[in-house]
Amino acid sequence: MKDTISISVRQLVEFILRSGDIDRRRSASSTEAMQLGSMIHRKLQEEQSGEDYDYRAEVPLKYVHEADEYELVIEGRADGIISTADSQIIVDEIKSIYGDVRHLEEPKEVHLAQARVYAAIVAIQRSLREIGVRMTYCSIDSMEIKYFHFSYTIGEITQFFKELIRAYHRWAVFIVQWKKLRNKSASELEFPYPYREGQKELAANVYRTIYHRKRLFLMAPTGVGKTLSVTFPAVKAIGEGRTDKIFYLTGKTVTGQAAVEAFNVMVSRGLEIKTVVIAGREKVCLNEVMKCYPDECPYARGHFDRVNDALYDLLTSVNTYSREVLSDAALKAGICPYELALDLATFADAVICDYNYVFDPGAALSDYFAPGKDGNELVLVDEAHNLVERARDMYSAALDSARIASIRKKLRAAVRNGEFPKRIPTRAGTQLGKLVKILDGLGEVNGDFAENVDKDEFILTAGRAMALFEDMLDARELKGLFDDEDILNFYFELSSFNFTAGLYNDESYVNYIERTHENNIRFKLMCVNPSSNLMEYLGKRSAVFFSATLIPVGYYIDLISGDRRDYTVYAKSTFDNNRCAHFIIEDVSSLYKQRGEQTYNRIASVIKDISSQREGNYIAFFPSYSFMDEVYDIYEEKYADPAARTVKQDKSMSEEARNAFLEGFRENRGGSLVGFCVLGGVFSEGIDLREDALIGAIIVGTGLPMLTKERELLKKHFDLMEMNGFDYAYRFPGMIKVLQAAGRVIRTEKDLGVVALLDERFTGRGYKGLFPAEWENITETDSYAIAEEVNEFWANVNEGIPQLRFDEG
Repeated sequence: MKDTISISVRQLVEFILRSGDIDRRRSASSTEAMQLGSMIHRKLQEEQSGEDYDYRAEVPLKYVHEADEYELVIEGRADGIISTADSQIIVDEIKSIYGDVRHLEEPKEVHLAQARVYAAIVAIQRSLREIGVRMTYCSIDSMEIKYFHFSYTIGEITQFFKELIRAYHRWAVFIVQWKKLRNKSASELEFPYPYREGQKELAANVYRTIYHRKRLFLMAPTGVGKTLSVTFPAVKAIGEGRTDKIFYLTGKTVTGQAAVEAFNVMVSRGLEIKTVVIAGREKVCLNEVMKCYPDECPYARGHFDRVNDALYDLLTSVNTYSREVLSDAALKAGICPYELALDLATFADAVICDYNYVFDPGAALSDYFAPGKDGNELVLVDEAHNLVERARDMYSAALDSARIASIRKKLRAAVRNGEFPKRIPTRAGTQLGKLVKILDGLGEVNGDFAENVDKDEFILTAGRAMALFEDMLDARELKGLFDDEDILNFYFELSSFNFTAGLYNDESYVNYIERTHENNIRFKLMCVNPSSNLMEYLGKRSAVFFSATLIPVGYYIDLISGDRRDYTVYAKSTFDNNRCAHFIIEDVSSLYKQRGEQTYNRIASVIKDISSQREGNYIAFFPSYSFMDEVYDIYEEKYADPAARTVKQDKSMSEEARNAFLEGFRENRGGSLVGFCVLGGVFSEGIDLREDALIGAIIVGTGLPMLTKERELLKKHFDLMEMNGFDYAYRFPGMIKVLQAAGRVIRTEKDLGVVALLDERFTGRGYKGLFPAEWENITETDSYAIAEEVNEFWANVNEGIPQLRFDEG
């Protein structure tokens, strides 16, 4: 039996026929057009049928090409097929675009090619001697329509189609041969290590989720081996044909590296798998300054003319596509390494990337993830506790009156100087002026801040402005305007706002205006519950959302999937709970009204009492930089051990400075080191200080987010939804930061340590109910007794446990 390869008409055409340059100036518009396109398509299709012809809309088409090694299934859906009174058949291809369709002199090559493939399939299946193609372009802004008409003989249209199939042959042969090798190795693969306690059950739960195409929310404490426990069953599912591709999502480079290492371990045991890591565009750019335009970047110029040969060479010679491999290949071929990574994602079996490549409208890999598109991919979301806030940002957008006015001023200056023709920039400037006027009017009526204002006129005007910016991009003589980074970035902001406006609904969004300073009013569309948007992109795919801190799991389900029927698993920690002592210091408060020298002094004293019981490395985490600075100054003046060192996090640390900060903990070979850091900052999550690199975390406060207007809008929204607004806006996000900071202490089964929570509020049921199971023996004490409690812990664990290196002199 032959292997079957399925590809859409659009994918086939865009892949084989692509040519020319990368031009980032065009990258923001397609998503909005796609979102509005289906609505426009339906409207046009409904208006088509007339007395002299019959119009069939959304006609599914399928063609099967038989080759020696494979069966190629080419599928798509023609927007329309017209049957005229004189028996002529015409394939209608509708494209919705921003901008003035009157400027189009001919259809875009790839659009026409797609229509020609549909026409070839219809002509072959109906045994036609000739067939027509109509390209229908519709302006999203004005609904104005422009047609292009073509006619082909059966010989012309089938020759074009067969040449496309012939060009795809080498890719199809590669896919078939590689999948046989991959699937055989995956089906024979065994778990690479002896299972830890509970690890086999954990892997089984993941496999069961994939088998039933469900979603799983998995809380897996540090040490259970969650990365391998999730990736191994995913690989086995590939071998059994239950999924085609793994997308491993992470918000941080370090967790992505853990996935790379897990796949490498399985490769060392015989697995054949192709993995690609997609890093940010700016991180892999081969130029000193990133400018993704053909006139500025030699790798962008002609990229699509060269990329397919380079891609094929890589696929047939290498299996692991690291940043170094991509850079070398890109330099050799003279192409962009970032775009090369995106292409490799199409053929790779495992794609390791940021959340936004699946969920962000501006960055999602649209061949796989788009509203209404389903597939057989598996999505694994690491550190899933970060997804809620990231998703809120992805699906929110804002425009500022001062920014709009400055761009308007730039357009007027460019026209006044005679650099560019006047007509379109002047019209765009007029719409920008209207946006400023609308915002000024909303400010006069509603004051300095108001929620859920009348948004319709502003959104409509923003859409008109967007259409004119598209016109400027389409006009050769105006494209130079976008060489100004400020204008280009505003175009992206305007694009994002228009897209978000299309997502807006009262269940998931609120809007507000705010006067941020005398000359600026901000209009924001704020996503409060991203679950419906996230699920639009995930579709019906199986997914595993996992983290060490998915507490309470209902909170994450409500804001990520919105479906309480999803599977949930709490993996038992494999660590001995007696190796870590947990304390609540109940006579300390971080409440703002309690802050003062007495509180700062007491906290500094507690830090000294805990860190002086055993030589080692400690980090104290604080609610803010100002709070940290106050305690740090007192600690240094009154409590610091002369033999110990102290270090403090700065507000603007470079990557090099952050690495040096962490290396100080990893390399400390004697004496104590006490770090002062901000809770929720870069050092409270995602860092791995193993064994005796960190033996104590002192956490000041409950981590509540700052009281802001946006937080209050969140609280109000969830109160109205009867979901306890304070918990959803403040308590739960705060506890995530606390749990993450506490999790820095115990990283391996060899670790020992102390976690102290300094705030009386932790003694309440509202907080204790959020503690993980491993904290069941937490001790409530006070600042006077903590030294004795910690000393007793160390004395107890020292019995039968070898001393850490600090005691070895």
